[in-house]
Amino acid sequence: MKILPRSFYSRDTIKVAKDLLGKTLIRKIGNKTISGIITETEAYRYKDDPASHAYGGMTERNKVMFGQVGIAYVYFTYGMHYCVNAVAKSDQYDAGAVLIRALKPKESVKTMIKNRNTNVISNLTNGPAKLTQAMTITKKQYGEDLSKKSNLYITEGLKVNKITANQRIGIKNGVNKRWNFKIEI
Repeated sequence: MKILPRSFYSRDTIKVAKDLLGKTLIRKIGNKTISGIITETEAYRYKDDPASHAYGGMTERNKVMFGQVGIAYVYFTYGMHYCVNAVAKSDQYDAGAVLIRALKPKESVKTMIKNRNTNVISNLTNGPAKLTQAMTITKKQYGEDLSKKSNLYITEGLKVNKITANQRIGIKNGVNKRWNFKIEI
């Protein structure tokens, strides 16, 4: 599968969030490949989005959201979990990222089961913290170039026909924006 080029991420964050559905997130650890098909995403922009980490301006934590597109934004949340995003924004916005919320496991499912300590496949990568744990994505992947073959990247995937849009999950501000996108596969 072809790696998504940087230009893929250089568009409106909401459009990129929809277009990431069906694509494959790949994690390389030594000779091992762990992958999954992206089934849920959420868009987070800048000044028009009070739920975005970038809303209040640049910080040490969110600075990649203001930088080059196609870069991994990995952050630690609730004092115990990592979440992975792809920096994506058009020239209209100074910052933006797409949270990868869920995957359908594809390669190295046994490794994911071991990493998550569960053999319930439907519960393996059905949340942003679950998928990072299953794929061993940590702060070390912060700033990784997703548009090049590296330890973490995204490739082309399935053709998507039907996308469901909902309110984003687990936020208090910007709840009116239906920027949570899902597919069933």
